[in-house]
Amino acid sequence: MSATPTPAYYVAFCAIAVAVLKTVNEQVTEPYMDEPFHVPQAQAYCKGDYWSWDPKITTPPGLYVFSLVLKKIFLFKCNISMLRLTTMLSLLSLPIALTPLICYRKRERPPPSVTTPVLEAVILASFPLAWFFGFLYYTEVPSLVSVVSTVVLASQGRHWLAALIGLVSCTFRQNNIIWVLYAYAASQLMYLRFRRAAPGAKELAKLHDPPALEARPVDLLWSVLSVPKVLPGILPALVPYALVIAAFGVFVAWNGGIVLGDKSNHIPVFHVPQLYYFVGFATSFGWPALVSGKGGVLGLAHEVRARMFGSKRNVAATCVASAMMCLTIYKFTIQHPFLLSDNRHYTFYIWRRVFLLHPLVPYILVPGYIAAAWAWFIRIGEDQTLLQSLLLPVCVVPTLLPTPLLEPRYFLIPYILLRAQVKDVPLWGLGLEGLWYAAINGVTMWVFLYKERAGVGRFMW
Repeated sequence: MSATPTPAYYVAFCAIAVAVLKTVNEQVTEPYMDEPFHVPQAQAYCKGDYWSWDPKITTPPGLYVFSLVLKKIFLFKCNISMLRLTTMLSLLSLPIALTPLICYRKRERPPPSVTTPVLEAVILASFPLAWFFGFLYYTEVPSLVSVVSTVVLASQGRHWLAALIGLVSCTFRQNNIIWVLYAYAASQLMYLRFRRAAPGAKELAKLHDPPALEARPVDLLWSVLSVPKVLPGILPALVPYALVIAAFGVFVAWNGGIVLGDKSNHIPVFHVPQLYYFVGFATSFGWPALVSGKGGVLGLAHEVRARMFGSKRNVAATCVASAMMCLTIYKFTIQHPFLLSDNRHYTFYIWRRVFLLHPLVPYILVPGYIAAAWAWFIRIGEDQTLLQSLLLPVCVVPTLLPTPLLEPRYFLIPYILLRAQVKDVPLWGLGLEGLWYAAINGVTMWVFLYKERAGVGRFMW
């Protein structure tokens, strides 16, 4: 197996996806779970009825408009099989969207043809949540593709187009507005990192942004204080994104909030442990990328131990962080009614068999959260600056903190963007990651398709 781009990886990915969609349509002939809301709404759009709206739908109509466009171009029918094809086509485009992002992180030239996405992009597109929801009529995969495309276009300096695609991404899920800002900020941090004055010209203002693994806590303060000096150089690129933010603000004012429908079950809260769940989630899926660094498992463990306990200051910081996390778990843990009652999801069993096993379990996991967070910081910080490494966690906070429900789908976009920042996964690590994803995908899809339980339904994410 070679890491050199070749159509074989992508052809296999597409062929398997088509076969899986065919099987899903044969086995799951009626709309399932959230599809009974999305499918009739899309069919109303296909009939030209753009004004009726199911009040249980919480997201904007981007998915339905996407299906309508495909219907107009390819004369698709708007039955459930063709609507699911909408999301599968998004899944097939995901490796193509991810390839320039991965190459950008590695500072490599992408393949000359879009039909030859790199192996790492194909594997990352097989991430279990993206793969699973690529075969159901859900917003997740089109939303992910549009966000990744926004980040890529911003990194290429094509800010007006990036802002336009970012606006489109917000029609799939409203909180993608955060990822529009992330795309702008990430592009400007890279620009400031590598910009140089022309020969003989006045030296340009510098942003204080040291390498992540060499940075000290005080460097964060110096970074913030240095921002005003560089603002004139990055404000022009902000203009198109500011227009998107303004449009989003108009929508929120018109709608009376971010959520469109079913507002009683989607009230914003202060759900701090949601951030800890994301760290655990990312580590459970991304461990092959974590352990495949230069030092391997032992090297990473040594680095994490040094960050947590390598000095008296580190021990004190770890103890303070642990105490604060325990306090937030005690004060802000939320058990959403859906989490406690819907036994068709993994989270139902994880919550009951892990978190409710004993009252102390949520607190016992705190050192693991800290260690996992350090592991990710070390891996992504090997070739990034301090602010580049902290930008994603900063953006994760407003996307996850207000959400009351523990829902793995909310972790999809931040995970993909986080994993894409690990730039030096060797071939054996990619193989391990691909096998790990494939095993999870195989089990979850088999259970979903062939282990339907009478009176309960199909088991899914």
